[in-house]
Amino acid sequence: MRWQDGRESENIEDRRDEGYSGGGFGGGRMGIPIPIGRGGLGIGGLVAVFLISWVLGIDPMALLGGGDPTVATAPRTTTVQRAPRSGAEDELKSFVGHVLADTEDTWNAAFQQMGRTYQEPRLVLFSGAVDSACGTAQSAMGPFYCPLDRKVYIDLGFYRDLRDRFHAPGDFAQAYVVAHEVGHHVQTLLGISQKVGEAQQRASKTEANALSVRLELQADCFAGLWGNAAQRRGVLEPGDVDEALNAATAIGDDRLQQQARGRVTPDSFTHGSSAQRVRWFKRGMDSGRLDACDTFSAERL
Repeated sequence: MRWQDGRESENIEDRRDEGYSGGGFGGGRMGIPIPIGRGGLGIGGLVAVFLISWVLGIDPMALLGGGDPTVATAPRTTTVQRAPRSGAEDELKSFVGHVLADTEDTWNAAFQQMGRTYQEPRLVLFSGAVDSACGTAQSAMGPFYCPLDRKVYIDLGFYRDLRDRFHAPGDFAQAYVVAHEVGHHVQTLLGISQKVGEAQQRASKTEANALSVRLELQADCFAGLWGNAAQRRGVLEPGDVDEALNAATAIGDDRLQQQARGRVTPDSFTHGSSAQRVRWFKRGMDSGRLDACDTFSAERL
C-alpha cells in the first residue's frame, strides 16, 4: 500500500501508556467481555476466542455463548503488563492512522451521496487491556468495535499474531482489519446493527447465529467497498488484494473451528466461512456499490 502519501486521521486515541490491573473471574467490568452480535465481536475477537479455547482445552462456543447477543466472559490474569514501546509499533500507529483517514474519505463521500453526514468513529490504541462503553477487554480478544461509544479498539500486537499464527501478512491484510471494524460503525450509523440485535433477541440460537453471519459478511463487503475506493485513489499496489483475501480466508469460522477442535459446526458460525468472507469482500471490492452489500436479502451467502 502507498499509505505514506495520504493524511493521518485525527480521530486516534493513544492509550498504550495507560496501565490496567485487576482481579476476578466472570462478568462485570472486571471480566473479559466478549460482545456477541450488534457488531461487537470483531475479527480479532473471533480469532482470539478460538486461540483461548485451544490453549484452555475448552469448546470455543462456551466462550462465544452460542451466538446469543449477550456478553460472555473468559478468565484473565490478575495484572496486565505493558509491552515496551518499539519503533515498529509507532510506525504501525501511523499506518493505522492513515488507513482510518482513508476510510473516512470513503465513507464521507458515500454518505454525502446518500444525502447524509458521516459521523467519523474514533480509533483507540491500547496495550494489555482497555475500558470501553461495552466493558473491559484484554488485548487477547483482538480488535473490536463498540457500538455504545462508537469506537474501534486495537492492540497493535494483534497484527503480529495475524502474521505469525494465522499466516496472513501484509499491510493490506492489516488495513482490512481496520476497514472491517469501521464497517460495523457504518452498520450502526445506518441502523442495521440495531435491527439485527432486536431480531436476535427474539430468535433461537441458530437463527441468531445466522443473523450474526450476515452482519459480519456485510462488514466484510463494506471493507471491500473501501478497498475499491482506495484502489481508485491509487493507494493499492500489486498483491494487496491477495493479502486481504488471504486474511479473510484465515479467519473464516470453518477454518478456525477445524484448527481449534478438529470439526466444523456450521450452525454455530457467527462470522461466516472462509469462502463466504472472501466472496463478500470481493463483492464490495469489485462493485464499489453500497447496495451490492445487502447480505440480508441474499439467498446465497
